[in-house]
Amino acid sequence: MKIAIIGSGNVGGALAQQWVKMKHTVLIGAQFPLSEKNISLATKIGEDRFAVIENAVKQCDVILIAMPPTAIFEIIEQLGDVSGKVIIDATNSIMYAPEPYQTVYHALADRTQAEIVKCFNTTGFENMLNPLYNGEKIDMFMAGDSEKAKEVAKQLALDCGFGSCIDFGKSDKVELLEKFALSWINLAIMQGNGRNMAFKVLQR
Repeated sequence: MKIAIIGSGNVGGALAQQWVKMKHTVLIGAQFPLSEKNISLATKIGEDRFAVIENAVKQCDVILIAMPPTAIFEIIEQLGDVSGKVIIDATNSIMYAPEPYQTVYHALADRTQAEIVKCFNTTGFENMLNPLYNGEKIDMFMAGDSEKAKEVAKQLALDCGFGSCIDFGKSDKVELLEKFALSWINLAIMQGNGRNMAFKVLQR
């Protein structure tokens, strides 16, 4: 796949490294491609993978958003025409919502013609770099109305090494999925269990 990652922080950087390993074409869309943070990531994935946001999006069919939620309006203006493209919303609006929308997913659904899915928001970047616990693969989760986008997100989750990508439901479950992310944050950080913990759904 050709993937544009908007945001080169912990989550965007971790996913970029995993997808590059799987031979996907990955471009990092950044407002300042030569920033210190991007240079650090460039040493891991290659210097030729950075571009301004608009150019990165033009060259790709899949776009991952891993930026602070309140930046989404500025980002949307830079995306250009994304009609029919898949956008994966990896943000969480738990602390700061992009008002008047509940989440970035809802802002994208209202202001673009893209195929959108919420995914890669429910665990720490450490688990994206290494989703294996004692020989068992942990789970990723997704939600949204687009079946096309969900199929893409599922494949990319499996490519990262997750055991499965479990469907939380349609767009009415997006906020629930963000609260599920808060559950991980609560246990890992607020309750002091550490970031090396993850969720796995078991069935009889």
